[in-house]
Amino acid sequence: MTKPLALLWIMPKTTLVVNHPLGLHARPAALFVQTAALFDSRISVSNLTNGEGPVDAKSIVGVLTLAVTRDSTIEIDAVGVDEEEALLALTNLVQDNFGE
Repeated sequence: MTKPLALLWIMPKTTLVVNHPLGLHARPAALFVQTAALFDSRISVSNLTNGEGPVDAKSIVGVLTLAVTRDSTIEIDAVGVDEEEALLALTNLVQDNFGE
């Protein structure tokens, strides 16, 4: 008798440091959520610095509850048809300091 094969799904993710003076609060959080909402993939974000999350990256309330401040390390996970594009867009947003 053969064993069934176990499938291992590796969720694409990225780890970033937030350099914005307000962290993910107010306008930066809104931009983060708006960007995440552009994609069909399921996207979550965690604050690795304080251990909060993961939360739905498309939820402003969820993102705000992470209490991401300047110099916090976040992890963004995505799964779905456009997961790579979603991660790239969110990475660019954070690395571009939310356009400021």
